[in-house]
Amino acid sequence: MKKLIAAALAIPVVLIALAAAIWTMPANNTEPVRIHIEQGETLSLKSRQWQQQGWLPSALLLRVQAKLLNLQHLQAGEYDVPAALTGPQLLVWLQTAEPVSYRVSLIDGTTLQEALKNIANAERLTQDVEPLTVASVASLLGLSGNPEGWLYPDTYVYRGGSKASAVLKQAHQRMQQQLDEAWAGRDKDLPYATPYDALIMASIVEKETAVPAERPRIAGVFVRRLQKNMRLETDPTIIYGLGDEYQGNLRKKHLLDRSNPYNTYRIKGLPPTPIALAGRPALDAALHPAAGNELFFVARGDGSHVFSATLEEHNKAVRQYQIRNRKSDYRSTPAAAPTAESSASNTAAGENSHE
Repeated sequence: MKKLIAAALAIPVVLIALAAAIWTMPANNTEPVRIHIEQGETLSLKSRQWQQQGWLPSALLLRVQAKLLNLQHLQAGEYDVPAALTGPQLLVWLQTAEPVSYRVSLIDGTTLQEALKNIANAERLTQDVEPLTVASVASLLGLSGNPEGWLYPDTYVYRGGSKASAVLKQAHQRMQQQLDEAWAGRDKDLPYATPYDALIMASIVEKETAVPAERPRIAGVFVRRLQKNMRLETDPTIIYGLGDEYQGNLRKKHLLDRSNPYNTYRIKGLPPTPIALAGRPALDAALHPAAGNELFFVARGDGSHVFSATLEEHNKAVRQYQIRNRKSDYRSTPAAAPTAESSASNTAAGENSHE
């Protein structure tokens, strides 16, 4: 009799232990597993998928646990589920987990075309602007003409499945914000009629140097040239205007070509549009140019520049750095500069050493 009573008493204990073991059964994944939850998908649907994938032991058990714990809500996104969570742990984790994020970088000094390539190749970014062209971006952003320069260079974080149009609009809004802030604190007596003029100048500064300390000096040279009604005579604007025609070398025919609206060797004033994406340091340089009397600069070949106040000094620097000391590894920007176009340029205001 005592044995029967003991056995009867043991049954509930065994059942409780069994229930506890089932309740705390861990998932089968020994490393994080990525899951995708689309908007509107239910735990009933996803749990069956997870069981079929082999890492969730029982879809039914998870649904029962969710019902009892009142944890049935799913947030859309991508998640990396930690290894071997129990059902209750998984349900709690899903309520607060941060979705997987992705990044796309728009680089200072690159063109809009290059920025669009980065967006087109961005992982898990829905390409809802088709075709992704300069013209379609202008239409999306409500801009007339060439939208070059109207995206702010930065790294943009997004969730999988986000739209390319959202990234483009965010980058455009950032540029508007940064330009407005920079313009509001600008120096007096600058030769810009509008903030857009400052954006154009900032893009030229961005292309001319990747040395942070040089940006205000570069801007100072160009501001003084504008104020003196001198041509800017800057290679990057011509290169931008040439587009695919540019093959790595500027020739005299390019400098003499008045049909290129970006030919600042023949046309006075600023070019018609920016020529690249300009970051806040370039905007600040354009709106707070360094004081001085320098009107020329020439690339040393190591990424830095020699600045001159007179044409005589400048021509001397040209002979030294552009002719005599020019080497095969010559470059007008540092080796880490983001674009090949910048590196290939003979960047020097007033330079006369082209073929």
